[in-house]
Amino acid sequence: MGDKIAIAIDGPAGAGKSTIAKLIAERKGYIYVDTGAMYRAMALYFIEQGIGARDQDRISAAAPDVDVTLTYENGEQIVWLNGRNVNGLIRTEEVSKMASSSSTNGAVRKKLVELQQALARKESVVMDGRDIGTCVLPDADVKVYLTADSHVRAVRRYEELRAKGQDCDLDTIEKDIIDRDYQDMHRDISPLRQAEDAVLLDSSAMTAEEVAQAVIELCDRVREE
Repeated sequence: MGDKIAIAIDGPAGAGKSTIAKLIAERKGYIYVDTGAMYRAMALYFIEQGIGARDQDRISAAAPDVDVTLTYENGEQIVWLNGRNVNGLIRTEEVSKMASSSSTNGAVRKKLVELQQALARKESVVMDGRDIGTCVLPDADVKVYLTADSHVRAVRRYEELRAKGQDCDLDTIEKDIIDRDYQDMHRDISPLRQAEDAVLLDSSAMTAEEVAQAVIELCDRVREE
């Protein structure tokens, strides 16, 4: 195979996909494709164009005009929206809400998938989500389906929120995770499922370091072939 490599990590909410993807990218010098940041950048564009979250027709019409890409400079991810660094603008509550509303739009999704695929053609990438190996990068060199027991995922989320000083209930968190799994697996567009050629990794009894190392070993094996 060539110099570039594409790694797709899919799995349910709370399995640790982003943590693992970032660890691998850092270790190997690959680009971590933060798909969430790309949706946020597009949402910012809609807001700046005066498009409302419920105006799906205008969102659909505007989506093709958006160019979003990612670079890394001095270890920091830079999100570029039509050639402009928007790092300081995409983490607001307003952008979050617009990203949530616009991410279900078919035209938005189509455009961002095209941009994500273009990134993978140029660079070695690690991408995580719910349909990366099945839809976004069906020809990825390494595909991993990362999962964990729902209770383990709930405990991780609970400890994360408690560390931030937020009051939360473990049972409620676990119920939300189970509900989210069902929704993700039964949605109409690109439902969550394990790609036929993906390696299943259950992180329930593994540390993030152990999971990252397992994926890196898969990558090294592919590179040797």
